[in-house]
Amino acid sequence: MDFLDHLIQLFTAHGYLAVFAALLISAFGVPIPEDISLVAGGVIAALGHADVRVMVVVGLVGVLLGDAIVFLFGRIFGVHALRWGWVARLLTPRRHAQVKAKFTRYGNRLMFVARFLPGLRTAVFLTAGMSHRVSFLRFLAFDGLAALLSVPFWVWLGYIGAEHREWLLEQVHRGQGVIVACAVVLLVLTAWWFRRRAQQRHQRLRSHRERRAERSRP
Repeated sequence: MDFLDHLIQLFTAHGYLAVFAALLISAFGVPIPEDISLVAGGVIAALGHADVRVMVVVGLVGVLLGDAIVFLFGRIFGVHALRWGWVARLLTPRRHAQVKAKFTRYGNRLMFVARFLPGLRTAVFLTAGMSHRVSFLRFLAFDGLAALLSVPFWVWLGYIGAEHREWLLEQVHRGQGVIVACAVVLLVLTAWWFRRRAQQRHQRLRSHRERRAERSRP
């Protein structure tokens, strides 16, 4: 029996609470893949043990609450958090330096991309909190936007493929690449939209200054 089947049995027995708990603790680096948990939640919904729409909501709340706790843990304890055992294992000095370098290069966009990088997600969110350069609301906006893309995808994939486990496992591996590609496209479009807004704002300001200058002429 593979890990997905174990999760399906657990979630069938304990419902939404088990799904929520699995997603919450996975945020702290516990080796329970978030995508597999969400897929298993979709499977039990297809089997009649849950409502798929409620499962999407439970998934969103679980992943966002876990991420928020990790971020706030870094915000409250700062670099002192590196002395905690589970943090020290996840965020070694070398990895901490690498994540900070990526923040310098990519800025806040890294928080959006991190949701699709299971091996770096917790490290990125901890570092974001420690940096005190990112407000909690901004963090929640980037992470929430990414979760709105990933969580429904995995839950509905499990719902659709509940009766075809081998196909489902194949799609899970393929879906990881697809969702990353979609995330990159969305990130590019978002960056383009913000850049266009900034250009339009600059153009309006420039036009306003030119009109004021013309009015002030004798």
